[in-house]
Amino acid sequence: MTISNDDKKHLRRLGHKLNPVVTVAAKGLTESVIAEIDRALNDHELIKVKLAVDDREVKQTIIETLTDTLGAEVVQTIGHIVLLLRRAEQPNRHLSNLLRLPSSRQ
Repeated sequence: MTISNDDKKHLRRLGHKLNPVVTVAAKGLTESVIAEIDRALNDHELIKVKLAVDDREVKQTIIETLTDTLGAEVVQTIGHIVLLLRRAEQPNRHLSNLLRLPSSRQ
């Protein structure tokens, strides 16, 4: 599933209001971190993850591992923050950032 440019623009607009829900720190991607990101994607669909890693290659490897392992797509990366999307089959309207946040899309 690829995201169109118009959809990316809309998702970036929604993601601007979000705070990171998970931080990947010096220990890297542990099973518990991956499980927490998976749970957050199941609940919220659109999440921010903070990567507290200075090396660009390591950061890119972490992002690729997340997208491959969890089936998520990268909407945007800025600095140490990555915005991830994985649409739920049955989203919860109280938790999903795609349904819950006000949309200025026309």
